[in-house]
Amino acid sequence: MPRIVLATLNAKYIHASLGLRYLLANMDRHGGPGLRAQTQLREFVIQQRPAQIVEELLALEPEVIGLGIYIWNVVETTQVVRLLKTLKPGIKVVLGGPEVSFETGEQEICRLADHVVTGWGDVSFPKLCRALLDGPQPLMKVIAGEQPPLEALALPYADYTDEDLAKRLLYVEASRGCPFKCEFCLSSLDKTAWAFELDVFMAEMETLYSRGARNFKFVDRTFNLKVENSVRILQFFLDRMAPDLFVHFEVVPDSLPDRLKALIAQFPPGSLQFEVGIQSFNPEVQQRISRKQDNDKTADNLRWLVNESQAHVHADLIFGLPGETLDSFAAGFDRLYELAPHEIQFGILKRLRGTPITRHTDGFAMAYDPQTPYTILQNSTIDFPTMQRINRFARYWEMVANSGRFAQGLKLLLEPGSAFGHFLGFSDWLWQTTGKTHEFALEKLVDLLCAHLIEVRGLAGGEVRNALLADYLASGARGRPQTLAELLGGARAAAAQPHGSRQGAARQGRHVGQQAAHRDEIQKAAAAA
Repeated sequence: MPRIVLATLNAKYIHASLGLRYLLANMDRHGGPGLRAQTQLREFVIQQRPAQIVEELLALEPEVIGLGIYIWNVVETTQVVRLLKTLKPGIKVVLGGPEVSFETGEQEICRLADHVVTGWGDVSFPKLCRALLDGPQPLMKVIAGEQPPLEALALPYADYTDEDLAKRLLYVEASRGCPFKCEFCLSSLDKTAWAFELDVFMAEMETLYSRGARNFKFVDRTFNLKVENSVRILQFFLDRMAPDLFVHFEVVPDSLPDRLKALIAQFPPGSLQFEVGIQSFNPEVQQRISRKQDNDKTADNLRWLVNESQAHVHADLIFGLPGETLDSFAAGFDRLYELAPHEIQFGILKRLRGTPITRHTDGFAMAYDPQTPYTILQNSTIDFPTMQRINRFARYWEMVANSGRFAQGLKLLLEPGSAFGHFLGFSDWLWQTTGKTHEFALEKLVDLLCAHLIEVRGLAGGEVRNALLADYLASGARGRPQTLAELLGGARAAAAQPHGSRQGAARQGRHVGQQAAHRDEIQKAAAAA
């Protein structure tokens, strides 16, 4: 039986915790010989009942349980800790992770636990475990995590199992930290970005690849910050291109040197995905939240990625930033839509614990939900009813636009004119018509979009139905929307004829589906324990 159990509640099964694996890899190096052999890693998902999780943890009879706490799992994990301390108060419960690295005195989960490690846990958690097991007992409940040089850390990639490689997203990091100071982000607290020694990191990637890993998600905040490293990493994957290889990076939007473009352009469809954080195109808002971004260069780079490469481009916007109005956000949304990224991720501002965005609370009357995920409710430029409208907009946008199932129908809905205005009108109508934001079958969405385009937008019925028929057939669904019933029979017979290779599209579709699951993570699971 292990004396120490490392555990967390992931948002989905496909997410494999990088933070826990870092802790496991460093138990001997920073806690002393033999500590790793006494440690076991267990992962759960937030959909599991807390009592079931506690039953499995207690069956291992550990003396110490370390739990990774994030914004998406703190509610469920609080109940796990409450049950653990009720049933076995002698077990030492140690918390770590971004959600408990700040404002520890205000959180019930911190009160229930025995110890909290704030910040980096790679060194401090093993040391704490050694003290808890062998003494002397630590005097402090809250322990500030020690931040070592990166070369002092053992890398965790050998702790991905064969099942992880076959069935889950593999998180990797070539660097930690971020040099930018965007106030809505926890990375704004970093002094800079630190790169792992590249030869060592690439050797680990080679080992993962040789074991069969084909799905790599880099959690670096600024993958293209150090171009020499970026070039070498891209070349590594390009040299090992395989039909099932997929690599995801988060990039600085206004920095895309020609050396990177030359490599990016060589990747085939479905193999490369970029997450591009735009957040806002409003220069006043950018300055207010300490975000440095050249909007013209950003637009040029996005345009190049979409038109000159075969990468899948996922661009992020945040609604609710201090001073952003509905009109200014709409202008930014329309500008982004015209650049035609494959997905626009429409996020609502959240007050992550510890972030400097709180300095605007009084000046802009920023009111946040006190419950996770601490979403903005209203501010001085956006009232609560408008914020509710935009929350519905975001949910419907995810279902209709980002699903990838309405390519032709979406074009009819959003053009010509303001894409934001058109979709907001559709969102308001959909809410008034159904009173729902969830549990829409695809066939019902087809019927509703058809009705809106014909009855509200006044478009020709034949044009609308033909567009939606093409979308529905392309989706592969086998149902029968009412509005398409008469058209489906013959169209399906024609669609059954071969149309050539769809390998790239199929591969991208698979990974877009994985990315959709990943959106349940509101805050990235980077290397923090």
